[in-house]
Amino acid sequence: MDFAAGCIGGAAGVLVGHPFDTVKVRLQVQSVEKPLYRGTLHCFQSIIRQETMLGLYKGIGSPMMGLTFINAIVFGVQGNAMRMLGADTPRHQFLAGAAAGLIQCIICCPMELAKTRMQTQGTGQKNTTRRLYKNSLDCLIRIYRKEGIRGINRGMVTTVIRETPGFGIYFLTYDTLTRSLRCEPDDGYIIPKLLLAGGMSGIASWLSTYPVDVIKSRLQADGVGGANRYDGIMDCVRQSWRREGWRAFTRGLTSTLLRAFPVNATTFATVTLFLMYMREDEVKDCEPMRPDLQPVTERLSVQ
Repeated sequence: MDFAAGCIGGAAGVLVGHPFDTVKVRLQVQSVEKPLYRGTLHCFQSIIRQETMLGLYKGIGSPMMGLTFINAIVFGVQGNAMRMLGADTPRHQFLAGAAAGLIQCIICCPMELAKTRMQTQGTGQKNTTRRLYKNSLDCLIRIYRKEGIRGINRGMVTTVIRETPGFGIYFLTYDTLTRSLRCEPDDGYIIPKLLLAGGMSGIASWLSTYPVDVIKSRLQADGVGGANRYDGIMDCVRQSWRREGWRAFTRGLTSTLLRAFPVNATTFATVTLFLMYMREDEVKDCEPMRPDLQPVTERLSVQ
């Protein structure tokens, strides 16, 4: 039941947030010499005008395919890590979240590689019928045939650097906010509180790791339809800084933050509503443990 709830919540989050993610990636990887988009709003308008609304959902197949495994890994690892660490403290919340973020990179990295390649193919071309990849699976197969295992894991190091502290901060922030807001199962305002806590946790997580995400996106998009521009992580950082200065590491941030709040709010609210409905009879028979004595994912039924 928890597994199904995680999948449904994750799917809802992707449907809400993928258009913002497409805009974020386009802004991150566009040429600074000849930029295609003037900002977040202009990017939205340009994609819709040139590619219709479907253009905003390019590459959605890859995150959808990985939802089941990623949600199972993240919440499963985080819950087990909390039980192994013992006391429910802020430090343990961060460590458990970081462990979950680290392990899920195995699936997250190839998934985001396919998503990024799909989102950026045909960029800047009025005729978008000519495509390198048919879909996300075809994208990964083609990359594997050309570059092998190393190719489909392009950007793994930057993904690990982003996800490990990012998920630690996410779970720490969520735990802190749900405690501060006194979220309890019998609270009549629990859904608005979960929406707020989930949305703000997503924003905090992205703000803490966003520059790394820019480098990851550029490395994963590198070489699409042409020669590779970067030799590695540090070369990408140096070139980005030399051409664009510090602003290079904030490109697409507005779109990302606009996406972070509704995605995380939608995910947690969907998961909670699903479990509340499915476990209604179970909750009536069981007295809930005090909120301050349970790990956040268990006491809010969002594992």
